[in-house]
Amino acid sequence: MLPVKVTRWDRDAARGGMLCAPLAGLAVGAAAAAAGLLLLALGAGTLLAAVATAAVPAVLTRGLHLDGLADTADGLGSGKPAEDALRIMKQSDIGPFGVLALLFTLLAQVAALAQAYDGSWARGALAAVVSATAARLALTTAARTGVPAARPEGLGAAVAGVVPAGGALAATAAVTLAGAAAGAYLGPYDALRTALAVVCAVAVAELLLRHCVRRFGGVTGDVFGGVAETAATTALVVLVLG
Repeated sequence: MLPVKVTRWDRDAARGGMLCAPLAGLAVGAAAAAAGLLLLALGAGTLLAAVATAAVPAVLTRGLHLDGLADTADGLGSGKPAEDALRIMKQSDIGPFGVLALLFTLLAQVAALAQAYDGSWARGALAAVVSATAARLALTTAARTGVPAARPEGLGAAVAGVVPAGGALAATAAVTLAGAAAGAYLGPYDALRTALAVVCAVAVAELLLRHCVRRFGGVTGDVFGGVAETAATTALVVLVLG
């Protein structure tokens, strides 16, 4: 996503990276908001601005999280035992469950962003930043101690269980408070709604995480991607309710 030179990769480095994931989300969200605001400034409508805003995170991550969402949906939708489901998830093709998950997730994200931009450019920008940050916060909480890896190799195994539970809780509190502070510039109700969006994003992502752990025996890199996209979409939906 960002051009960072990695000189060391071990459990300590993974812990630091996962704890700092929300900061990476903040950068991604800012870039996404900038794209949407640029189009609005050039005279584009809110729908096109929403499409651009949703596209930027996908481009910056090279579609990694969306691919993980699709693979996770295929694995869960297969209804097969854990070993067979994990094998399905490793295949390079995308099945019908993955296609549907991508379709409805992206539609929900674009629709919510368009509604936010309809409210004001500031609400659209806030939605872009909060959703991207909440998505990476969900990665932090998914990598906490006690969540096992489904495989002994891969990205999931590299970061599973590296974040202390207290660190995950502190990161959640920090992002929630920061979101509330940002929303406060739009009014007291927006402060509350933004904080609620972060909390709901983490809660819904947690439900998916627990289901995946039960079905697959742990987390994989694909599950991390699915959790991130689920959190981002939940945050966007909550931000445009009410």
